[in-house]
Amino acid sequence: MSAPQRRRSRGFSLIEIMIVVAIILVIASIAIPKINQQRMAAHEMAAIRTLTTIHTGQTQYFSQFGKYATTIQELGPPSSGQAGPAAADLIPGELATGSKSGYNFTVTGGPQGYTIVAVPVAFGNTGRRTFFSDQTLVIRENWGQEPANAQSKEIK
Repeated sequence: MSAPQRRRSRGFSLIEIMIVVAIILVIASIAIPKINQQRMAAHEMAAIRTLTTIHTGQTQYFSQFGKYATTIQELGPPSSGQAGPAAADLIPGELATGSKSGYNFTVTGGPQGYTIVAVPVAFGNTGRRTFFSDQTLVIRENWGQEPANAQSKEIK
């Protein structure tokens, strides 16, 4: 074998490796934004499901105590002892802290009903929408940082 043939069979050249790395970077730059959008969509869908869980908890709370819970903590498990009006053990403990799946949840109750507001922990990162619902069970959304309210667009 001559010297040029031995050198050629030793491996890839620097140019070939740089081309492969450049192709990988182009593919990654296209894929990463799509992955982030899909992750935010997953957080948003989880938030909508969580609103349904809170509705169920509020219905059970009303059935047991004759009123709606005024805070999300009242729907959660007790720190010790038996469940009661201060902690009815109707929703998971993680949700009772007010934060789950990239969203913060706020429950405000009164004698005639309640409201639930869900906002992303980090807008544009964990979600692009805010949500609102009340005892009517209608879930409303707002595409933006402003929290959704009773006049926001209904999710169909």
